[in-house]
Amino acid sequence: MIGLFGVAALSLLGAYLLFVVASEEGVWGTTNQGQFVQPPVTTDDVELTDRQGEAFALDEVWWLWVVEPGVCEQPCQHALGRLRQLHVLLNKYAIRIRRAFLTSADRIGLTEQWLARYPRLLRLTGSLSKLNRGVYIVDPIGNLVLWYPLDDAGSLVLDDLKRLLKVSQIG
Repeated sequence: MIGLFGVAALSLLGAYLLFVVASEEGVWGTTNQGQFVQPPVTTDDVELTDRQGEAFALDEVWWLWVVEPGVCEQPCQHALGRLRQLHVLLNKYAIRIRRAFLTSADRIGLTEQWLARYPRLLRLTGSLSKLNRGVYIVDPIGNLVLWYPLDDAGSLVLDDLKRLLKVSQIG
C-alpha cells in the first residue's frame, strides 16, 4: 500500500517539477505576434460613426482597423496598403474579413483620389482616447483582440489572423 501511494506522490511531484522548470525557462507562452489589448476594449467603448454621421454597428465578421487619431501620413497610408494586400492573401478566409480606417480628425490626410484606390475601406470616426495608433484585429462580437504598431502591419498580422480564423467558430 505504501508503494502505491509512493508511486502516486512521485508522479505528482514529477509533474509539478516539470511545470516549474518549463515555466521558468520560458517554454510556456502564447504564439501570437501582436499584443493583447489590455485593458479590454469593445467597439461600444469607441462610439463609432460612419461618414454620414450614423452610429456604426458591427456585422458578424472579423475586422482589421487602422487607427490614426490625427492625420494619416506615410506610415498610416503604407499600413492601409499592406492590409489590402493581406486581405487578398487570406484567400478562402477573405470573405470573413472587412477593413476600416478610424480617425478622430476632420482632416484625415487622405485625398479622394487615394481613397478611390480602396473602395471597400470603410472610414469611421469616433472617440479614440482608449486606442493607440496602430492596427487592431476586432472579433465579430466587438472585442478588440490584438494590436500592432503601424510598421508591423503585414506578415505578423497575417499569421495571427489566419490562426484566429482557423480556430474561430464565429464570424
